[in-house]
Order: sequence, then C-alpha cells, then structure tokens
Amino acid sequence: MKLRALFSACIAGASLLGFAQTHVEGIEYYNADQFNNARELLTRNMNNSGTDKAMSNFYLGQISLLEKDINKAKSYFEAGIAANPENAYNYVGLGQILLPTDPKAAQAQFKLAEKYGKKDAALQVAIARAYYDVDPVTYEKEITKRLTKAQSTDLNEPAIYIFEGDRARDVKNWGEAAGQYEMAINFDPQTPAAYVKYANMYKLVNPAYTIMKLQELLQKNPSSALGQRELANAYYQQDKYKEAAEAYGKYVNNPNHFKQDEDRYALLLFSDGDYQKGYDYASGLLASDSNNFTAQRFQFMNAAQIKEMESQLLPMAEALWNAHKANSANKFAPIDYTLIADEFNRAKRPEEAIAVLQEGITEIPEQKSLIKDLALVYYDMNDNMKALDLLKKYASEVSNLNYSDAFLLANIAYVASFDAPDAAAKSDLLKTAASYAEKAAELNPKSYRPVKRQGDIAGIAAGGGAAGNAAKLPLYIKAAEMIEQNGETPSASDAQDIYVTIGEYYRTQGNNAAAKDAFSKYLKVQPGDANIQKIVNSL
Repeated sequence: MKLRALFSACIAGASLLGFAQTHVEGIEYYNADQFNNARELLTRNMNNSGTDKAMSNFYLGQISLLEKDINKAKSYFEAGIAANPENAYNYVGLGQILLPTDPKAAQAQFKLAEKYGKKDAALQVAIARAYYDVDPVTYEKEITKRLTKAQSTDLNEPAIYIFEGDRARDVKNWGEAAGQYEMAINFDPQTPAAYVKYANMYKLVNPAYTIMKLQELLQKNPSSALGQRELANAYYQQDKYKEAAEAYGKYVNNPNHFKQDEDRYALLLFSDGDYQKGYDYASGLLASDSNNFTAQRFQFMNAAQIKEMESQLLPMAEALWNAHKANSANKFAPIDYTLIADEFNRAKRPEEAIAVLQEGITEIPEQKSLIKDLALVYYDMNDNMKALDLLKKYASEVSNLNYSDAFLLANIAYVASFDAPDAAAKSDLLKTAASYAEKAAELNPKSYRPVKRQGDIAGIAAGGGAAGNAAKLPLYIKAAEMIEQNGETPSASDAQDIYVTIGEYYRTQGNNAAAKDAFSKYLKVQPGDANIQKIVNSL
C-alpha cells in the first residue's frame, strides 16, 4: 500500500509564509502523492530558517518506507527525534517499521507519540495510516479506532477526510473519494493536497472543472507552489499553451519550483512565439548558471527567430554545438540540429552543417525532416544528384508527401537534369521531375507553380527551341489562367517565363491584342523591363 499522510498541524499557516522555503512546501507535495518532488524540496530546504527539521525528517522517512528502504527510513526518524524529541510524528514512523514484526513494540511507539501529541486529531490519522499501509485488513479495527478517536478530538480535521478519500480511491470508489476530498476542502479551504486530489478526480472527465478548482485553491492559498504548478500543468495538458505559459511564468518565480519546470516554461514561450521573452528568460537562467544546457538551447532557438540577432547566431551555434559534443548528457532535439546546421551553411561551412545533420539522422532516425535538411545543404553546394537521392529517400520514408515536398523534389530533379551525363540519364531525371510535379499539382490544385514546372519539363524534354516552346505553351497558358482565377502573384522569373512565352507566341500568330495583354501582365510584375515595354508600345 502507498503511504500517504496529511497532517494539518504541519501546514497550518502555510499561506502566511509567502514564498518561504521551509518544510511546508515539501509536505504539500508529499500529501499530493508526488513523492520525488517532495523529497527534493524537503532536502533542499532542510537547513533553511523556519524549517521544522523534525517534520522534514519524518516525511523523508516516509518516502524511504515507500521505497522499502527500512534502514534509511529509520535513520530519518531517529534524526527527527534528535532534532526535536517532543515531536510526536517520528515515533509513529518508528512504530510503523516495527509493526510487521513486533506489534507490541510498535504500539509502545504509538503511545509515546500520543504522549507528545495529545488532542492532535491529525496524529491519530497518522497512526491509522501506519496500520493501513502495513495491512488494512488485519488492522481494520485499529484503523477504525484511531479514526474514531480523531473524530472525537476534532471532527473538522481535514486529514480525516483526506485519509478516507484515499481509502475510497484505493478501491476505485471515485465518487466517495471525491466527496471526502471535498469535505476536507470545506473544513480547510487552504489545504493544497485536498484541492489537488479533488481536482485530479475530474482531469479526464471534466478538465475545465479541474482548472476551476485549482484556480480556487490559488485564490485561497496564492503562494502554494504545488497549486501553481498543478494549474500550469493542467493548462498544458489541455493544449492551452498561452495560459500555461502565463501560469508557468508565475510559478517559476516561486523559489520552490523545479528545474524541469524552467525547461517547460522556456519551451512554452518558444512554442507560443514569444521569442524575445523566451530569449530573455533563457539568458537569465544562463546568467545564474552558465552550464545550463537547456537554457543555452532555448536562448539560441529564440535568437534564431529574432531578425535583429542574426549577426550573433553563428557564435551561439558554435558554442551550443561544442557544449553538446563535450558532454554526452547534453542531448539535442531535431530543431537544434536544424538550426545549427543552418547557421554553418549560411557561413559557407557546408561540411560542418553536413556533420551536424548526419549526427541528427543517426541519433533521431524517426525525424525524417533532417534528411530533407541534409538534402538542401547538398543542393546549396550544387550537388543536385546527392540532394535528389536524399530527397527520394525522405519521400520513401514519410507516410504522406505534402505539396511543398513534392514540388521541391520536382524542382531538384529538373535542375539535376541539366548536369545529366548522357541523354538516358537526362530522360530519367525529367521523368522523375514530371512525376513529382504532377503529384504537387494534385496536392495543391489551385497553385500555378507545379503546372508551370510541368511546362518547363515538357520544354526541355522536347529538346528546347521552337519545339520546346510548343511543348510548354499549353501548360504555360493553363498556369496563366490559374494565376487569374486564384489571385496568385507570380514571381518575377515565373512571370517572365509564362507571359513572355505566351506573348511571343501570339505575336508570331499576328494576334497583337492577345500578345499585348500577355506582355502587359508581365510588366505589372516587372515594370522596369524596357525591352518588353518597347514591344508593347509597338503593338
């Protein structure tokens, strides 16, 4: 059985502590069944002013019991007694250790606890929990006895209802559990664990209600790090990233936050497009710890999106790559490989860009976009065949080729055909280009671009010259019609190819009106072309 304890005596007045760093914060996490987080805070805050070392040791001992480390648990309980012999709870811990093998000795420890915790209803719940976690069936009478005593001592003690809620939850009686947690909230509106457990009951069935209850907790107990973190996580799990970023922004200013939450906040700022704020936040983390690799990553990621920082990107990319290579624990995500390679490539250092992307492909083989990134580096190096081979590999490994990818493949195969070693190779490359251009046209039937590229391919396949112009003319006319129909603005080079070719055709046919119309459309895109303007004036 999991051991779960909530002793209201330990958290009384927690909201009055502001952002203190004491035993209280760790106990909040323990009572919410977040034991690793509890241990981190209890250990971190052990020697801080205001910390009750006896209570910190008790909860650390309870965590050790959960992990079946009896010797370590015993050492914590003994340390707690040494810190304050009159603190009742560590005797409960020692009693729980003894209970499976020596019940009488355990009962003696419980009596000693009662000596120091007279009229403490939460202490009676702690003893009930000790029996429950050792064997809830064998010790059912003792559990009932202790709960009855707790109720007679203070019927309003929230620990009673949280324990009853946990018992109901353990047997999947969700309605009873929720009702008991709600009772605990009614008796102590500032107890974070009751709110968190109650809110989590609705996480899957009514996530909006979960958020509402956590907001209610923070209205009553605004300094609760647990409440702040749970609310931020609730937003995140519901894909409400803007709200999550705002909530994490408040939470990370609480000194009782965790490092991994800094990482998530940085991610949310980046994902939300708040690049300057994300850069500033990551830079602040680095100022506190220059070895914070995650902060270094997000600093660079955000900087790469800020135009004013372009001149600083290369040294940042170099530093990040070196930090990654220096420590195998410094892992990258796909975006790191992409952005660093991009900076090396911009700096005319393609060999380094290739090395970065090759590592990314090896380390994260499921991220197929890195293959495409590598292909584009080779394309920039004018190694079109290598680029095409990589893109074909990429196309064979992705489940669905999108329009941009199909059009890219068509373009690179088309360009590669110019350097084909022989006619057969050229023909094969043009067929490949035509196939992908057709695919792109299917995927985006409103774009003129793949149709225009089909015309280019047809012209080259026909041998160029007059035969080539005749082959591409119908496709150029179709592309021109699509531009008109869909309101696209062609690039200057596309406009020249399409409209000048059409205009020249009509001019040779003696259809000056149609020729003038085509040339005029080109001049709207490229008004400074004096030669075409001269032709228009002559028509």
